[in-house]
Amino acid sequence: MNFKTSLLAGSLAALGLALAAPALAQTTPGEPVTTKVPLSTLAELPAMSTLRLSPDGTKAAVTLGGGNDYAYAILDLVNGGKPKVFATAETYKEAGQRSVQSYRWATDRYLLITLGSRENIQGQRVDLRRIAAYDVETGAITPIAWRDSTADAGAILFIDKDKARILLARQVDTGNTELMFRYRVEWVDLATGKTLEIVQQPNPVVGGWAADGKGVVRWGGAADRDSGEQRSLYRSKAGDPITTVQKVVDTNFTGSGIDPIVFLDQPDMAIVSSNHEGYTAIYKANLKTMTIVGKVFSAPDGYDASSAIANKRENGIVGFTYATDRPRQKFVDAKLKAVHGFLEESFGAGNASIVSTNEDDTKLIVALARPNQLNAFYLYDVASGQMQLIGYENNQIKDGLMNPVEAIRYKASDGLEIEAVVTRPRLRAGQAKLPVVVLTHGGPYGVRDYAEYDQWAQSIAEQGYVVIQPNYRGSGGYGTEFVKKGRQDGFGTRMQDDLNDVIDHLAAKGEIDPNRACMMGWSYGGYASARAAQRDPQRWKCTIAGAGVYDLPMMRDYDKAYLGSFGANYLAKGANSLADVSPALQTKTKWSPILVVHGVRDPRVPIAQGRTLVSRLRSAGKQEGVEFAYIEQPKNGHYGIFFTKEERIEWLGGAAAWMDRYNPAYIPSDADYAKKPAADPAITGMAQRLFTTTSAK
Repeated sequence: MNFKTSLLAGSLAALGLALAAPALAQTTPGEPVTTKVPLSTLAELPAMSTLRLSPDGTKAAVTLGGGNDYAYAILDLVNGGKPKVFATAETYKEAGQRSVQSYRWATDRYLLITLGSRENIQGQRVDLRRIAAYDVETGAITPIAWRDSTADAGAILFIDKDKARILLARQVDTGNTELMFRYRVEWVDLATGKTLEIVQQPNPVVGGWAADGKGVVRWGGAADRDSGEQRSLYRSKAGDPITTVQKVVDTNFTGSGIDPIVFLDQPDMAIVSSNHEGYTAIYKANLKTMTIVGKVFSAPDGYDASSAIANKRENGIVGFTYATDRPRQKFVDAKLKAVHGFLEESFGAGNASIVSTNEDDTKLIVALARPNQLNAFYLYDVASGQMQLIGYENNQIKDGLMNPVEAIRYKASDGLEIEAVVTRPRLRAGQAKLPVVVLTHGGPYGVRDYAEYDQWAQSIAEQGYVVIQPNYRGSGGYGTEFVKKGRQDGFGTRMQDDLNDVIDHLAAKGEIDPNRACMMGWSYGGYASARAAQRDPQRWKCTIAGAGVYDLPMMRDYDKAYLGSFGANYLAKGANSLADVSPALQTKTKWSPILVVHGVRDPRVPIAQGRTLVSRLRSAGKQEGVEFAYIEQPKNGHYGIFFTKEERIEWLGGAAAWMDRYNPAYIPSDADYAKKPAADPAITGMAQRLFTTTSAK
């Protein structure tokens, strides 16, 4: 990485800004890692993540990881020294445990911490959300308006820095059961945690509120779980009645209507997002009439915009976020545009991102990473030009270059062009006809993978496999029609063909051997892996299915309660019945060998799905430990997956062991067979569990 200081100096001079050109200090350019990295290192929690700069730029809040524990700390960026830990978290899987979900600075003195806790209420596990204020001067942590709160007391609408108070929306038990899960909005003092003033009583229609940059509640939203109607309510100024301005029913689950991002100081005007032209873009709109005034940003052709970045006053924007092959930023603020442009020129497009700034944007935290690197975090002082290393996302790998990553395009068998991410094994560079693993993302609708460092993909590639992550039809980021194409045929049909077609594409180029292919995935990816094993056993040497949906009629019954009768319709598109595309209902035919992994405490895809599939595989006479294996993780969930290192090793090590048995990365006919790396102890240990016992629970 080579800094071109003249680029920034010239651009800043042209803008008349008194800024110094950055200069790297205590950095290394990032060299290729030449030896195999053990799975125990690859499976580590991030050593450093989620950095947030204080308003004065002298401190940063940060998450530090190690083993199975997270620590949340304050870094003194002026005087250095050890991080000052203000909270820790282990598993957040037992009743009564509390975990930090996020944090943000309210003032230089107070850090707002969003906490989640899992509670046992009348025999049901319920997730609660609360806010606490951490005083960096005294070390005290003050609960913010916890008294009488029900499930959620964590929606921060506005921060009044001058008066050290926040505008908080929370659900309150007032004795009215109809309103106890609707939000009341109130000013709350940060020093005491007490309510100062109630500004908005709960509304039986409104399920959430939004405020403008002056702390005025301007917007309300609601969704009917059964009809699917999403309603938006609006007021022009404080004291006005709030009225309905928009009703939409999103039958295709593509995201409909106008969504405000930033309220402008101009009457009724806002920066909003909308996909009414086929791709999500950023517009200026009149919220009173719900009319688009003009487009302010769109992503490159074929991609959706993500959002706009608000300024510190929350009455305008400084830039936009979007993704092409990987997430990207575009700034319109003069200072940030100049700095970001210089970083892009110096490190390459997409390799540098501004993750946090202080109040006047004179100090920035910058994350640097190529697609095959973990992040290195730097503090950039705009005035002095100094760029100081803060830390690495992984303290063993640091900024070493791992397995190369790139986005490719391929044609599906029906002609549709699809983007996919390929991670190639660096220790086998130049080798042809390699074994391959299709790593299928979850969702499925509206979700996608990017050409960036992925822990799972890197872990598999490190064992010697080419890893492909297809953004099959239905994935997000490519416009509404692309999502609709996935909905058109539904689960397990044309979307499944897309996963097969990418194998044929790379095989035709000679890069991979189509007869040495496995599939792996979580959530919908788990479903796709089971469907692959059941529908196309001749194509797949093995599959690894995590937290998948295997009996779709059973899942739809569950979703009617979990998502509502409308939300459950995401399963309903396609000509085939749900039973026709349910792997668990078709277990008597030949299957590829399948490893099933599921968490007992999964709230999204209940453990009954995993247990049902395994039970039916057994009933069909399939041999456990040979044709299938099952790992049941007692404390694992769905979204915050693999919190403990043991769980991560069970997933990644179990997958590697399963592949090594049925689709080994190195076989005698490979040109580099003699260079086969030594066995990894973590993978060997999982192999012993899977293949020397009849049950792997």
